[in-house]
Amino acid sequence: MATNPNPAPRAAERPVHIEVRDLTMAFGSFVLMRDLNFAVRRGEIFIIMGGSGCGKSTLLRHLIGLIEPAAGEVLYEGRNFTTAAVEDREAMLRQFGVLYQGGALWSSMTLAENIGLPLGEFTDLAPDEIRQIASLKLALVGLKGFEDYYPSQISGGMQKRAGLARAIALDPAVLFLDEPSAGLDPVTSRLLDELILELRDSLGATIVVVTHELASIFTIGDNSIFLDAETRTMGALGNPRELRDHSANPGVRRFLTRGASLLETAPKDG
Repeated sequence: MATNPNPAPRAAERPVHIEVRDLTMAFGSFVLMRDLNFAVRRGEIFIIMGGSGCGKSTLLRHLIGLIEPAAGEVLYEGRNFTTAAVEDREAMLRQFGVLYQGGALWSSMTLAENIGLPLGEFTDLAPDEIRQIASLKLALVGLKGFEDYYPSQISGGMQKRAGLARAIALDPAVLFLDEPSAGLDPVTSRLLDELILELRDSLGATIVVVTHELASIFTIGDNSIFLDAETRTMGALGNPRELRDHSANPGVRRFLTRGASLLETAPKDG
């Protein structure tokens, strides 16, 4: 049997897409997290995990520029996002897609209008072209035929998927997902995890996910960082399954071994 002359590179061989150097997150004199150092490789699903109040969503907001770091820097493909000029930062932001908690859809707009918002703002497409792309993105997340529905007319899980459709409207290089499965039942959460894997494979995007849900962590996570609220710094870095089985940090192992039933139902290969 012939071998593939250009096999896909292993995760460790992929180029670094996002790099965080010596990042400190603080509100005034209160330091939330300090000395965060990690890299996210192109095309991987990177999990930001930890207990409630540890700063997971705050870290995501630092990565997309909504909050400025107290110290340290964030780089995208070697370009310094933290110190970039306004026009350079805006160019980098165009490569981001963000799913906020709850979907963050405009209630007065239909799903097609919600997905069309970034297309109308950042492209010169005609209204009918925007409508066509919005329909395509909704179809990609399993919402074909729901273009003219309002957010109040669909379920919470469907709202999350619609928010994901808006996040991928501009075909971003990086997707940031903030607690995508929070508040969803186990079946809907599992379907959303499968959708995230499909989008990673079809778009070739790098995906950063904030979550504390074990089933999602083990299903989709290639790599991860654990934020330790007690020490206020990074408690571990690595593949979630390897951290569960081999981490020297007892807090990490406790976090990743809670709820044995979740571990038993999670797939062996993410």
